[in-house]
Amino acid sequence: MGMPSGACALMDLSRYFDHAATTPVAPEVIDAMAPYWRDVPGNAHSIHQFGRQARDAVEEARYRIAQCIGAESPYQIVFTSGATESNNWVLRANVNMAVSPIEHSSLRVPARGSLLKMQGWEVEVWDDFEIAVMAVNNETGGMPTLQGTPYKLHVDATQAIGKVPWSVGDAAWASFSAHKIGGPKGVGALYIREGVIDPMILGGGQEGTLRAGTLNVPGIVGFGRAMERAIERQEAAHAHASRLRQVVLERLAYVPDMRVNDAPRQSPHILSLSFLGVQGETLVIELDEAGYAVSSGAACSSEIDELESPVLRALGVPPEWNRGTVRISFGETNTEASAAGLARALAAAVENVRGLGQKS
Repeated sequence: MGMPSGACALMDLSRYFDHAATTPVAPEVIDAMAPYWRDVPGNAHSIHQFGRQARDAVEEARYRIAQCIGAESPYQIVFTSGATESNNWVLRANVNMAVSPIEHSSLRVPARGSLLKMQGWEVEVWDDFEIAVMAVNNETGGMPTLQGTPYKLHVDATQAIGKVPWSVGDAAWASFSAHKIGGPKGVGALYIREGVIDPMILGGGQEGTLRAGTLNVPGIVGFGRAMERAIERQEAAHAHASRLRQVVLERLAYVPDMRVNDAPRQSPHILSLSFLGVQGETLVIELDEAGYAVSSGAACSSEIDELESPVLRALGVPPEWNRGTVRISFGETNTEASAAGLARALAAAVENVRGLGQKS
């Protein structure tokens, strides 16, 4: 059977504005992983030389990641399949953990503790409570502020690494995903400052007996290189995203009934825009037909049948604006020219959809 048409078609990555969902794997990361697919077949827990070589590569990646996030020890890093697993792990181990209403679904859905109150972007924290919050919101790029001091804090740092200055600080736990920073999909980590946490997967001695299963050596190696690269490029990436954001906003300034869902503290890498009188998913389809990739919210949202974002609803965005939201997220493959083209296409799509609505 032949390959489906277009399965490996080369696409213009300058028109890819969905970096908050996933990023292209950086060439340096691919180069770092290649030997561990091709030349080093060993299981990282085998005692022969092939296994030891794989194990050394894993431990080097663990050390790099620990350094990048300000951890005290590389043994505070446990490799997982990504931030969704890491978040679920912490929530399952801490059943009374409170979360804010603007969290990623991998925190909000498994949470069995209380829901924290918010005033704008300020999260009201109860003293002596365990809480979970995102460092950077995945739908808007806003950075919440904590009003109060939690007993223990879990931080979902998925959208922060390599984009805004961040370190583990006083966090008890923190989660990460490689594919948000130019690394491979399906690998991430959980930072555990100290103490005991129930194992995530039983049946082997891997990861200090906390997560059984054969380690994804190429993925972990790629994660380590991607993390290191993201920190090295952070300042330049921040400036690049800021320029692209300005280009888009300047060219959309004339569009009526548009709302920018920014926070007082904002990462430039994500731009959430709401348009009155349209559906966000319709705009996503229109832009896709024009050759541009954006999203109408989180790619892994559990509310797939819901037209309104629970995050924007919690932030007080009215339903008629909420439904017309698109998320534009910037990365290194984008250019000022492609950002200008996206803005033109988005303005045309809004005008077209509104025109069709008036005729119906």
